Amino acid sequence: SPATPAADEAAKPATPAAEGTPTLTSTLVDQPVRSGQRIYAAGGDLTVTATVSSGSELMADGNIHIYAPLRGRVIAGLKGNTRARIFCQALHAELVSVAGHYRVSENIPANLKGQPVQIFLEREILRIEPL
Repeated sequence: SPATPAADEAAKPATPAAEGTPTLTSTLVDQPVRSGQRIYAAGGDLTVTATVSSGSELMADGNIHIYAPLRGRVIAGLKGNTRARIFCQALHAELVSVAGHYRVSENIPANLKGQPVQIFLEREILRIEPL
Protein backbone atom coordinates (compact mmCIF):
# COMPACT_ATOMS: atom_id res chain seq x y z
CA SER A 1 0.00 0.00 0.00
CA PRO A 2 1.33 3.50 -0.79
CA ALA A 3 2.82 5.40 2.12
CA THR A 4 1.10 8.59 3.25
CA PRO A 5 3.06 11.88 3.24
CA ALA A 6 3.11 11.77 7.04
CA ALA A 7 4.67 8.29 6.99
CA ASP A 8 7.27 9.51 4.48
CA GLU A 9 8.21 12.37 6.81
CA ALA A 10 8.56 9.97 9.74
CA ALA A 11 10.87 7.69 7.71
CA LYS A 12 13.43 10.43 7.03
CA PRO A 13 16.65 10.26 9.09
CA ALA A 14 16.94 12.62 12.05
CA THR A 15 20.16 14.10 10.65
CA PRO A 16 19.81 14.69 6.90
CA ALA A 17 22.80 14.42 4.57
CA ALA A 18 24.53 17.65 3.61
CA GLU A 19 22.72 19.61 0.91
CA GLY A 20 23.53 18.19 -2.52
CA THR A 21 25.13 15.00 -1.17
CA PRO A 22 23.45 11.94 -2.66
CA THR A 23 22.48 9.18 -0.25
CA LEU A 24 23.80 5.95 -1.74
CA THR A 25 22.82 2.44 -0.85
CA SER A 26 24.73 -0.78 -1.32
CA THR A 27 23.33 -4.14 -2.38
CA LEU A 28 25.18 -7.41 -1.72
CA VAL A 29 24.48 -10.60 -3.67
CA ASP A 30 26.23 -13.70 -2.31
CA GLN A 31 24.42 -16.35 -4.38
CA PRO A 32 25.21 -17.28 -8.00
CA VAL A 33 23.39 -15.09 -10.53
CA ARG A 34 21.74 -17.47 -12.99
CA SER A 35 20.92 -17.04 -16.68
CA GLY A 36 17.75 -14.96 -17.06
CA GLN A 37 18.14 -13.24 -13.68
CA ARG A 38 18.22 -9.43 -13.56
CA ILE A 39 19.51 -7.64 -10.48
CA TYR A 40 19.17 -3.87 -10.13
CA ALA A 41 20.74 -1.85 -7.31
CA ALA A 42 18.64 1.33 -7.44
CA GLY A 43 20.34 4.44 -6.13
CA GLY A 44 23.66 2.83 -5.25
CA ASP A 45 26.34 0.21 -5.68
CA LEU A 46 26.07 -3.53 -6.31
CA THR A 47 28.54 -6.10 -4.99
CA VAL A 48 28.43 -9.72 -6.14
CA THR A 49 30.57 -12.40 -4.47
CA ALA A 50 29.41 -15.35 -6.58
CA THR A 51 29.53 -16.37 -10.24
CA VAL A 52 27.55 -14.29 -12.73
CA SER A 53 26.26 -16.62 -15.46
CA SER A 54 25.90 -15.95 -19.17
CA GLY A 55 22.44 -14.59 -19.93
CA SER A 56 22.12 -12.71 -16.62
CA GLU A 57 22.13 -8.95 -16.11
CA LEU A 58 23.56 -6.79 -13.33
CA MET A 59 22.53 -3.13 -13.16
CA ALA A 60 23.32 -0.35 -10.70
CA ASP A 61 23.01 3.40 -10.55
CA GLY A 62 26.49 3.43 -8.95
CA ASN A 63 29.51 1.11 -9.10
CA ILE A 64 29.44 -2.66 -9.60
CA HIS A 65 31.97 -4.97 -7.94
CA ILE A 66 32.14 -8.65 -8.97
CA TYR A 67 34.45 -10.89 -6.92
CA ALA A 68 33.93 -13.93 -9.17
CA PRO A 69 33.81 -14.75 -12.89
CA LEU A 70 31.56 -12.36 -14.83
CA ARG A 71 29.83 -13.92 -17.84
CA GLY A 72 26.60 -11.92 -18.18
CA ARG A 73 25.80 -8.30 -18.95
CA VAL A 74 26.83 -5.59 -16.51
CA ILE A 75 25.57 -1.99 -16.57
CA ALA A 76 26.92 0.60 -14.11
CA GLY A 77 25.80 4.22 -13.94
CA LEU A 78 22.41 3.16 -15.29
CA LYS A 79 20.85 6.60 -14.78
CA GLY A 80 23.80 8.48 -16.31
CA ASN A 81 26.43 8.48 -13.54
CA THR A 82 29.57 8.96 -15.65
CA ARG A 83 31.80 8.42 -12.58
CA ALA A 84 30.50 4.87 -12.01
CA ARG A 85 32.94 1.99 -12.45
CA ILE A 86 32.83 -1.76 -12.85
CA PHE A 87 35.41 -3.87 -11.04
CA CYS A 88 35.62 -7.60 -11.70
CA GLN A 89 37.93 -10.51 -10.92
CA ALA A 90 37.57 -12.42 -14.20
CA LEU A 91 36.13 -10.62 -17.24
CA HIS A 92 34.14 -12.89 -19.58
CA ALA A 93 31.20 -10.48 -19.97
CA GLU A 94 28.76 -10.48 -22.88
CA LEU A 95 28.37 -6.70 -22.53
CA VAL A 96 29.81 -4.01 -20.25
CA SER A 97 28.35 -0.51 -19.96
CA VAL A 98 28.96 2.67 -17.97
CA ALA A 99 26.45 5.53 -18.27
CA GLY A 100 25.21 4.32 -21.66
CA HIS A 101 28.65 3.75 -23.20
CA TYR A 102 28.99 0.05 -23.88
CA ARG A 103 31.18 -2.63 -25.37
CA VAL A 104 30.18 -6.16 -26.38
CA SER A 105 32.34 -9.25 -25.85
CA GLU A 106 33.65 -9.28 -29.42
CA ASN A 107 35.08 -5.77 -28.89
CA ILE A 108 36.87 -6.52 -25.61
CA PRO A 109 40.62 -7.03 -26.16
CA ALA A 110 41.60 -10.73 -25.92
CA ASN A 111 44.43 -9.95 -23.47
CA LEU A 112 41.87 -8.63 -20.95
CA LYS A 113 39.46 -11.57 -21.12
CA GLY A 114 39.54 -13.64 -17.95
CA GLN A 115 41.60 -10.97 -16.20
CA PRO A 116 40.83 -8.75 -13.20
CA VAL A 117 39.86 -5.36 -14.65
CA GLN A 118 38.22 -2.04 -13.97
CA ILE A 119 35.91 -0.46 -16.51
CA PHE A 120 35.25 3.28 -16.51
CA LEU A 121 34.61 6.34 -18.67
CA GLU A 122 37.42 8.70 -19.55
CA ARG A 123 36.42 11.67 -21.73
CA GLU A 124 33.35 9.83 -23.10
CA ILE A 125 35.43 6.73 -23.98
CA LEU A 126 34.78 3.40 -22.25
CA ARG A 127 38.12 2.14 -20.89
CA ILE A 128 38.93 -1.41 -19.76
CA GLU A 129 42.17 -1.66 -17.82
CA PRO A 130 43.87 -4.40 -15.79
CA LEU A 131 43.64 -4.06 -12.02
